[in-house]
Amino acid sequence: AVSLDVKGVRVIFRDGTASLVEEKGYVLEKHKFEQWISAEAQKAGAEVKLGHRVTDLQRVGPLTGAGKLWRVACGEKSFSAKVVVDATGPQALSSSKLGLNKRFDLVIGIQYEMMDIPQEGWLDFYLWPKLAPEGYLWMIPKCAGRANVGLVTTEKNKAKAYLDEFVKQMGWEKKVVKKTFGGPIPASGPVEKTFADGLLLVGDAAGFTSPLFEGGTHLGIVSGKLAAETAAKAIHGGDWNAKALSEYERKWKAEFPPYPKIVEGKEAMYAFTDPELNQMAHLLPKDLLGMTAWQKLGIALKLLVGNHNLVRKGVLRVFHAFKYSSAKYYGW
Repeated sequence: AVSLDVKGVRVIFRDGTASLVEEKGYVLEKHKFEQWISAEAQKAGAEVKLGHRVTDLQRVGPLTGAGKLWRVACGEKSFSAKVVVDATGPQALSSSKLGLNKRFDLVIGIQYEMMDIPQEGWLDFYLWPKLAPEGYLWMIPKCAGRANVGLVTTEKNKAKAYLDEFVKQMGWEKKVVKKTFGGPIPASGPVEKTFADGLLLVGDAAGFTSPLFEGGTHLGIVSGKLAAETAAKAIHGGDWNAKALSEYERKWKAEFPPYPKIVEGKEAMYAFTDPELNQMAHLLPKDLLGMTAWQKLGIALKLLVGNHNLVRKGVLRVFHAFKYSSAKYYGW
């Protein structure tokens, strides 16, 4: 399932200035990775029901001494469950069907898989506001010269036009596009309620994406693991009501980064113009993860001396968000 080893992330600003988040990682062939996860789950005893689309959820019972069961409807068929784990992605079925949470903010992601794209072993993230309003663009290298070239933005109706213009500006308009794919991505942080009686929300359904760069695979995996552990313990103890399942929220809050602070930093960054982002870029060291105490002091002095406009617009919140945008903090 691993397509390519990479050196980390290269953040590229409009004037060509670049900063690095240097940490080794992998680019996955996502369809193969998901097939592998499915196979491993089945080896461990899971039953996979293909061709079943959940159309309704209802609590039924009571079940003496524990709690109610769920009736999960899939068209004409239905299944019973003590605990339901909602992994329905941005659709967030339990929130919409049960009125559990308000709808989270969404951005639209679109990307092309392209051939023969120049690559240097980095995930290239482009902070170019005019071509990705309230978002960013990317080139994610894959094996055999392939790459995913895409963007996220709040401007759904213009996303493809922005991407086509980016491809043109990069000089890639004559490269072969093998496929186009994408969809909505939660972008406002975790929902208010990630657990209820007999119910746990994970991954995108819970709003678990990286606030700055919208990645979600690792957050989905870890939240799924925490939910499974919590559900198994609750069922084994004979009580799967909300109080027993609240342990899940305590676990993910202890594990995941401080979402509100990162969202604040993202909102501040996306309010910057191209020139302001370039100005910010010139303050940053080449290696974002390897900043020394002296480099941090130097940045602080530069902000105090000649960059008051950035301070007023929240650049310190942006720097704080960048701090949590490494793989260590589920940040890619």
